[in-house]
Amino acid sequence: MKDAVLHDLATLDGALYAAVAATDTPALDVGLRRLSHAANNSKINLSIAAALTLLPGRCRTAGLAGAAAVGLASFSANLLGKSLVRRPRPDREAAQVRVDRHVPMPSSASFPSGHTASAFALATTVGTVLPVTAAPLGLLACAVGYSRVHTGVHYPGDVVAGAVLGTTCASAVLAVTRRLAARQGRSG
Repeated sequence: MKDAVLHDLATLDGALYAAVAATDTPALDVGLRRLSHAANNSKINLSIAAALTLLPGRCRTAGLAGAAAVGLASFSANLLGKSLVRRPRPDREAAQVRVDRHVPMPSSASFPSGHTASAFALATTVGTVLPVTAAPLGLLACAVGYSRVHTGVHYPGDVVAGAVLGTTCASAVLAVTRRLAARQGRSG
C-alpha cells in the first residue's frame, strides 16, 4: 500500500511538473527567472530581515526572529533534508522546459526546496510578529516556490515540502522567542 501511494504521488508530482513546463507563459518567464535567481542564498529573505532590524520595537524583533528562522530552515533543508532524501533534480530537457526560463541547475538534491523553506520561514515568522506583512510576504514566498518549478529546478512536491519545513522552522523559532520574552518579563 505504502509503495503504491508513494508511486502515485511521484507520478502526480511529475505530471504537475510537466504541466508547468508545457504551459506557455512568456510574460512571466523573465520575472520568475529573476526572482528565482534573486532568492539564491536567501538574499531576499535576509535583506528583509536586516532592514527590519534597523527599526525599533516589534520590527526589530520580527527581523531577528525572521533571520533565525531563515537560518534554521536553510540548515534543515539544505544540510539535513537533501542529504537524507537525495531526490534527483528534474530532467528539464525531457520535460522540455523552455531554455529562456532556465536558471543554473543546482548540484544538490532536489527535496526539499531550500529556497521555498527559507521564504516560508521568513513569511511565517515576520507575518506573525507583524501581521500587516503576512499577506505580502506570504505572496512572495509562494512566488519564490513557484519560480523554482517554473524554472525547472524543482518538482512541485519539493516546493510543498519546503513550505511545510519553513513554516515548521518558523513555529519553532516563534516558540523560543515567546519563551525568552516571558523569561525577560519575569526577571525584568
